[in-house]
Amino acid sequence: MTRKTNNLLRKPVSAERMAAFSGAVVRSLTQGSIPVLLGGGYALEFYTSVGRHLKDLDLFVYRQDWEKILALMNREGFRTELNYPHWLGKVHQANQFIDIIFSSGNGLCEVDPLWFKYAASGKVFDCPIQICPPEEIIWSKAFIMERERFDGADIAHLILKRGMDMDWDRLVWRFDQHWRVLLSHVILFDY
Repeated sequence: MTRKTNNLLRKPVSAERMAAFSGAVVRSLTQGSIPVLLGGGYALEFYTSVGRHLKDLDLFVYRQDWEKILALMNREGFRTELNYPHWLGKVHQANQFIDIIFSSGNGLCEVDPLWFKYAASGKVFDCPIQICPPEEIIWSKAFIMERERFDGADIAHLILKRGMDMDWDRLVWRFDQHWRVLLSHVILFDY
């Protein structure tokens, strides 16, 4: 019996094509004066030196900038879509995509000025960029506990590598009434 899978139907994206596409999007946003933060696997690698295969780029922005991003990306010839109006849009070129994130799936972790205030500076694809602070990365990843995805390992790596330098008071404040979620990750880390 022959079995077909979706993975075989998509052509893999080369690293060079992904770098060109991602660099073009980051440069366009920067030149368009849209505040942007690098998140996801690239930010995790920046803070922890833990690398992994990355299929896309995660860019964090203010929700109110989505319409400007949409217009700018469409002018640049990229396809855009607002997948989930409360937290996520995408920019596409062929079979490549970039996530444009302005909150979390549960709506609790909206990008606000503190994300930018405490951001680190770095580079991605030869473009200067600000990088999401580790505290906000933990806050946004802590609620990802689903059957098919759990970001607890990323949180453990951040605590291991950056825990001594993090602003734990701000992190606890971020979790507010959901502090038990943070406590559960700290307990898992300590175990």
